Amino acid sequence: MKVQERASGRAPAQQPAAGERLPSPPRERKPALAALAVLLILAGALAATLLVMNAGDRVSVVRTTKDVPAGGTLSRENTTDVLVAEDESIHYLRWDQIDLAKSKYKLRSALPQGSLVVGEMLIGKDKSVVDQGKALVGLALKEGQYPGGLKPGDTVAVYHVGKDAGAPAAGESGSSGGDRTLLSAAADVKDADGSSKGGEALSTGDRTLTVSVPAGEAQALAQASSVGEVAVVLVPGRSRD
Repeated sequence: MKVQERASGRAPAQQPAAGERLPSPPRERKPALAALAVLLILAGALAATLLVMNAGDRVSVVRTTKDVPAGGTLSRENTTDVLVAEDESIHYLRWDQIDLAKSKYKLRSALPQGSLVVGEMLIGKDKSVVDQGKALVGLALKEGQYPGGLKPGDTVAVYHVGKDAGAPAAGESGSSGGDRTLLSAAADVKDADGSSKGGEALSTGDRTLTVSVPAGEAQALAQASSVGEVAVVLVPGRSRD
């Protein structure tokens, strides 16, 4: 038989050695899966880009760093800039407008530390910040004629104290004693000296308050204050945090 195989010119088929693997057929390419993988990569990149763009859609606006009284002026000394999400429905005062605000505008009402400023809080410097039917009165107070920690936004009762005052008002604290007549039951504190300069108002020593009261109460308040015969009491539940 071997002679016949040589005569036919064919080499005998070789058998795989023990332990050898048969060659595997070539893998079939799947272009659809490759295209899907590329689309997923592109979609992820697009989503990441949109997130970055949305995160960057922010504006630098003005926030107060000190209490600022009604009629006060905003400046770089009592404000700072913070980033907030842009919202066309909110008229934020942008940080690049702070110098314009300082030169041409003042506050309609007192702002506490940490307030974000919007355009509706400002009025021109030639406008009055006094509400219709109201008057602003300055009160000169001595130690013992006021409670400590008063700040813009608080509501106080104002009494005439002294020999010529009326019947005593028992149970009230923060006055100098003696007979008292109620001059204003709910005066709004617009400025407390020291509070507009960044810290809580002092609790001792002489000081002044600016209060907003009905116009009809202004004369009596001014007269009593001019002779040092006023005392104020913080009205419970009416102060602003």
